[in-house]
Amino acid sequence: MRLHTLHITAFGPFATVQEIDFDALSTAGLFLLHGPTGAGKTSVLDAVCYALYGAVPGARQGPGTSLRSDHAPADLPTEVRLELTVGGRRLEITRRPAQPRPKKRGGGHTTEKAQSLLRAYDPEDGWQALSRSHQEIGEEITQLIGMSREQFCQVVLLPQGDFARFLRADAEARGRLLGRLFDTRRFAAVEERLAELRRAAEAQVRAGDDQILALAQRIAQAAGPAARESPLPDAQPGEPGLADAVLGWAATARCGARERLGIAESVLATAESRHTAARHALDAARELAALQERYAETRRRADAVEAGRAAHDEARERLGRARKADLVAPALELRADAERASRRANEARDRSRGRLPDTLADAGAEQLTALERRLREELGGLESARRAEHRRAEIDSERAALERQAAADDELIRDTESWLAGWETTRQDLQARIDAALEAATRTEALARRLDPARRRLDAARRRDALATQVTAARERLAEAREHAIRTGEHRIDLRERRLRGIAAELARGLAEGEPCAVCGSADHPDPARAGDGHVDRAAEEAAETAHRSAEQARAEAVQALAVVQERHEAARAQAAGTDGVGTEADAAGPTVDALAALVDALTGEHTEAYRTAAGAHAAREALTAAEREQRRRADDRQQADRRAAARTSRREGLDSEQAALDEVLDRARAGYASVAEHTAVLQERVALLVEAAGTVREEESAAARLKEADDRLADAAFRAGFDTPRAAAATLLDEAGQRTLQHRIDAWQAEAAAVADRLAETDARAAADRPPAAWEAARQAYDRAERALREAAAGLDAARERCAELGRLSRRAADEVRALGPVREEHERVARLAGLTAGTSADNARKMRLESYVLAARLEQVAAAATARLRRMSSGRYQLVHSDARTGGRRAGLGLHVIDAWTGRERDTATLSGGETFFASLALALGLADVVTDEAGGVRLDTLFIDEGFGSLDDQTLDEVLDVLDSLRERDRSVGIVSHVADLRRRIPAQLEVVKERHGSAVRLRAADGLSD
Repeated sequence: MRLHTLHITAFGPFATVQEIDFDALSTAGLFLLHGPTGAGKTSVLDAVCYALYGAVPGARQGPGTSLRSDHAPADLPTEVRLELTVGGRRLEITRRPAQPRPKKRGGGHTTEKAQSLLRAYDPEDGWQALSRSHQEIGEEITQLIGMSREQFCQVVLLPQGDFARFLRADAEARGRLLGRLFDTRRFAAVEERLAELRRAAEAQVRAGDDQILALAQRIAQAAGPAARESPLPDAQPGEPGLADAVLGWAATARCGARERLGIAESVLATAESRHTAARHALDAARELAALQERYAETRRRADAVEAGRAAHDEARERLGRARKADLVAPALELRADAERASRRANEARDRSRGRLPDTLADAGAEQLTALERRLREELGGLESARRAEHRRAEIDSERAALERQAAADDELIRDTESWLAGWETTRQDLQARIDAALEAATRTEALARRLDPARRRLDAARRRDALATQVTAARERLAEAREHAIRTGEHRIDLRERRLRGIAAELARGLAEGEPCAVCGSADHPDPARAGDGHVDRAAEEAAETAHRSAEQARAEAVQALAVVQERHEAARAQAAGTDGVGTEADAAGPTVDALAALVDALTGEHTEAYRTAAGAHAAREALTAAEREQRRRADDRQQADRRAAARTSRREGLDSEQAALDEVLDRARAGYASVAEHTAVLQERVALLVEAAGTVREEESAAARLKEADDRLADAAFRAGFDTPRAAAATLLDEAGQRTLQHRIDAWQAEAAAVADRLAETDARAAADRPPAAWEAARQAYDRAERALREAAAGLDAARERCAELGRLSRRAADEVRALGPVREEHERVARLAGLTAGTSADNARKMRLESYVLAARLEQVAAAATARLRRMSSGRYQLVHSDARTGGRRAGLGLHVIDAWTGRERDTATLSGGETFFASLALALGLADVVTDEAGGVRLDTLFIDEGFGSLDDQTLDEVLDVLDSLRERDRSVGIVSHVADLRRRIPAQLEVVKERHGSAVRLRAADGLSD
């Protein structure tokens, strides 16, 4: 990688555009970058790093830190452009950070986003744009250079203070730095992964042991008393031998359980024999007691049978008489039915004759039937007259309908003539309403066009008045912020000048006996400076600087806030001005809110009234259309009414002639009644009375004959059944339910008597009654005791069997768990051995080195070898750097760094080097590290290097030797830039880049081997 040109604009301390030609500086191979403190030497290196990676090194990229120059004009954007060659390609990188810029319209500032541009040079087509994406450019540059930003800052921008600390650092600090440079995170990841696998395997083993112990607890619960004879093994999860101890203990518990099973079987056999004997004794006592109770019950039932014998005889006699009376029952029922039918026939005859004339009160059935036939013949002759009378009624109804229709048509004609008389006036009024609504609609549109702008002007005027107050407040805040910024700036300058006057005392405080001075490099400090009264330290100056930056930021924010408020106020004032006559050109502030509000109210009222009128246009059109339809309908109704009147006249004449003919027929058929229908109804009523009377007379005669016949049959049936009279037979008669009740009582007594006789004949019951009462309660208690003993023995045996089965099952599960845990335990041992080896805790790792430390030790050994080649030349062959695996104190080995002194032949720690020796040793280490990191990054050639400070600690001879070593880098076509304050280097190195500090920003001056340029 070779740098060609660098353009810096408004970056850091550089207020204007600065161009640095690295090609001109590189012709000499070695060039000097110098300037006073704070001029911006490091900012040049920051610009190179920012161009490549979009960020500056280390803490200078902290939050809240701005890359923009405080001295730059507001319209000049911050930009860094670097032209370089890397990987055989000539590239140009342009970057702009996020920064404020003035707004293109109005006052104030806006924040512009960060921008990046990558271009490549083609000999034929010139510069070609490759990308504008921050991410794509970053990935492309990192891939081409082969180093991250941290590696680049350590390898290309060689910070000597960091490497001096690296020489004196312990193994942990060296490991952190080398880990960042060589990216050994993958080896640390391997360590962590193995540690995770070991923890996971250990957790699995512990979980398996927990499961085995849980099974052991269950075995102890299942074993019961046998477990108390042999306690559980006292082992924790993860301990070796736990599984074997649990399996042995489980085998002991199973043996004890089997012994208790044999004892339980013997106890059960004894209990079964005792239970059998007690059961036989209880059965004999129960049988004797049952026979004695049976005989006693039989004697009680025999006494009850003898007591019910008289009632049994009476019931049997009554049942026999009732069964004889059943033979007379049909005749009795027939006679009762005949008597009821005769009574009903007499009552019907009396009712029908009561409605006949007195002349027919004693008439027989034949006379009544003859009279009925004559009246039916007369009814047949009146049927045609009834039809004529019905037609006469229809004619009257039709005539009335014609009259109603005529009256309705007359009313319709009068109403139509009255409405048509005012039709023309109605039509003109509706048309006038339509014309007025159309005119109002036009006026509404015109008012709406004026109303919306007036409302917007009113809103703008209200905003204008509110923003005027905000403008005044913003101006006051800006004045206060400016005064505060001026005060903090003056205070910051005053503190800086006071600190510079006492800087010697501040540097003297950092001196230590035997340590080199940071300014002159001497280890002797005969007369250190003393701080005077009112001395200002770095913290006070930094606090003042922070306060000044905060004040400047507050001032910038106040300026921006005032510009925003002014811009909004001007926009509102311009919008409120308008051109409708409200306010005058002489009124610079524009129309007032009250005037605009009055204008809006007036326009709103006119618009509302015009809108209300215009809204009636549709209704007016609808009303005119409806009125025209009504005019046409009424004219048509008038014509229809005239036609209906002519038709009614013709119909009336036909009805009159038909009515006259019907009246002659009806007068003959009415026979003195009001109507033919009334005459017909009278005849029909008479016929119905005659028919009913004739039927009742015939029914009465038939019922009397059936009653006489029933009396004869009843007397004959009673005599045959053995009864003196029919009434005696009726008194003895019982229904079916009563007979069943008597029969059941008779049968029950006979069955009970037979059963008692059979039980009295039993010999075993009689013999049992002669013996003493049975003592079966004592036998039952003895049996209960034997049965309880049997149940307890059976339960004990079941428990013993279940315990043995459960112990066998749990023991098999425990054995399965132990077998399943075997591979897991082996895997845990293997992983734990690997994890301990890589973590440096294993006994197999003799040096107690972690895997990452081992890899870094190899890298450090390479760096020490590369650094020794240059350190020998710088120290005239006296020193060489070597890597050491030895442990220091209780820390781990692997990252030790020693120096071998050829003058003494002894190896010692790098912390024993003097200040100058530490400088050239760290320089050699930095150059060696650059070579190793370059090879690690894929062999990317680094043609431009920068070395920062430290040359003041060298004597003239050593300085010459160091410069010779740096100058020898030109043999590889490299250019080396030295950043230093040492005045002697300006004489020794002709190619120089000077950074000049000025009040309005720093500038660079290039002094090539052949001249000076700005």
